[in-house]
Amino acid sequence: MPGLPPVLPRTGIGVDIHAFAPANTPTPLWLAGLLWPGEQGLAGHSDGDPVAHAAADALFSAAGTGDLGTHFGTSRPEFRGAAGTTLLAEAARIVRAAGFDIGNIAVQFVGNRPKFSPRREEAQAALSAAAGAPVSVSATTSDALGFTGRDEGITAIATALVYPIR
Repeated sequence: MPGLPPVLPRTGIGVDIHAFAPANTPTPLWLAGLLWPGEQGLAGHSDGDPVAHAAADALFSAAGTGDLGTHFGTSRPEFRGAAGTTLLAEAARIVRAAGFDIGNIAVQFVGNRPKFSPRREEAQAALSAAAGAPVSVSATTSDALGFTGRDEGITAIATALVYPIR
């Protein structure tokens, strides 16, 4: 429309880090919206899914609507044990209610395990369904360096692109 400024996208970043639960505390591993049978899970207030959590945080960052702790933190007992996909779906709802549409979310998971590539498409489908927008996931290791390199946990870093709705 003439006279209106162009609609500019906004980007956001999200990072989430979880340590593996103690070996004497059997915990299921939820990562990228999927259950990983036979893998030790991550400690966390919800299901500990750093990929889904980083994606949600990136959405909040892009829209300027707070962060994961603001919306789902430990002061919110109703989110204890909640699925990462539930948090991502709620984050997408909050961002849309704030007047934004979601372009896409990209996440990179950093960890030695589990082997991600065989389930990448399944994970992307689960996260995209939760967000109602395209989500891509890549994985890498940290070449035996740091927290993830010592196999103490998993880190996820996400970016999101949102557009103001007119």
